[in-house]
Amino acid sequence: MDTPSSLLSEQSRSPAPAAHRLAWLDNLRIALTVLVVVHHAVQPYGPADWWYVEGQPRTGALATLSAVDGAFFMSLFFFASAVFVPGSYDRRGARAFLTGRLLRLGVPLLVGALTIVPGLMYAYYVHYRGYPPTSFPRYFTDVYLGLGDEPADWTGPSWPDLQFGHLWFIQNLLACSVLYVLCRQAARLFRRRRAGRSRDDRPAPGHCQLLCLTAAIAAATFAVRLHYQLDTWVPFLDFLQVEPARLPQYAAFFTLGVLAQRRGWLDRFDARTGWLWLTGGLLGVALLFAVGADAPCFGPGGLNGPSALWAAYDSALCVALSVGLLTLFRETITGGNRLSRELAAGSYTVYIVHLPLVVILQYYLADCGLTATALWATVSVLAAPTAFLLAAALRRPPGLRQVL
Repeated sequence: MDTPSSLLSEQSRSPAPAAHRLAWLDNLRIALTVLVVVHHAVQPYGPADWWYVEGQPRTGALATLSAVDGAFFMSLFFFASAVFVPGSYDRRGARAFLTGRLLRLGVPLLVGALTIVPGLMYAYYVHYRGYPPTSFPRYFTDVYLGLGDEPADWTGPSWPDLQFGHLWFIQNLLACSVLYVLCRQAARLFRRRRAGRSRDDRPAPGHCQLLCLTAAIAAATFAVRLHYQLDTWVPFLDFLQVEPARLPQYAAFFTLGVLAQRRGWLDRFDARTGWLWLTGGLLGVALLFAVGADAPCFGPGGLNGPSALWAAYDSALCVALSVGLLTLFRETITGGNRLSRELAAGSYTVYIVHLPLVVILQYYLADCGLTATALWATVSVLAAPTAFLLAAALRRPPGLRQVL
């Protein structure tokens, strides 16, 4: 998929980036991928959201950790994924670009939706739904694909069980890639680009622009959450799995990633501005942990003060932490070696395969007597390296390497 893993892997073939950029973006990509594993490891032990494993001990600190992660890390994934979309399009052209995206995104999406996700949903069906036992093939056709009758006492989360699970990100990136091609093609019809123009050299965003960006995202987020609460997923066009409550952030950061490449912002963004926003973001995180996950600022949505406050706070954390982490890795975590390059190359595969590992560990550790924090830490420590080792093994065959 064209997550930071796949799109950023193209940077060595793009004309603009220097060698140091490859290293720091690789390092950022690895850190974000590990954060994905950690985020999914925390789900049964903190937030009250639906998850594949139920009945586990919970703690408010882990609910806060999940809220902090959710505020920024997928938006930063969208940004990093979009950075190298323009260069890939320019080199390959519209047809080859889309063909590559369909191979890189579409194949894992289809295979995962027919193997990984139904396996996870079948485990949930068997353990928690209380229906008579059924074989996986029967479950797959009748319940997952919805070819059977919906039970009168169906407990959800939806009917049928068919969904994309964590692969929604791949699906959304594919949609973004198609929209980008349509925009580029439309632009050709209405204007002609200046000959020899390769980059827009307008100044990188400063404090004023970032504040305006935060305000715009907060306003759009609040407006959307009047109708859609966090963790509410809707099937757009009966296919695209979308979380509307975070759509303004994702759309904004994908667009910003494209602009960052065109205008050279990654190189020219003022580090002092980034450090200040990182400091503000970390202070905001500390305040959330001090207040706790049950505070009124965690508004569920709707036309009310807590919803407006959380939309603003959530959006501010998103911008501050994303800008700050980009600055942190660009300025300080720039080293690269063979191991880091291998980890970065496999991070896309880790995103795809890590969730079954996480859920298996959560099932295995259930009722073992550990605290919520200990369970989360154990799952994280075991799942992350195992997922990277599995990814390295899966990428060895040449055919799979082209897709993964």
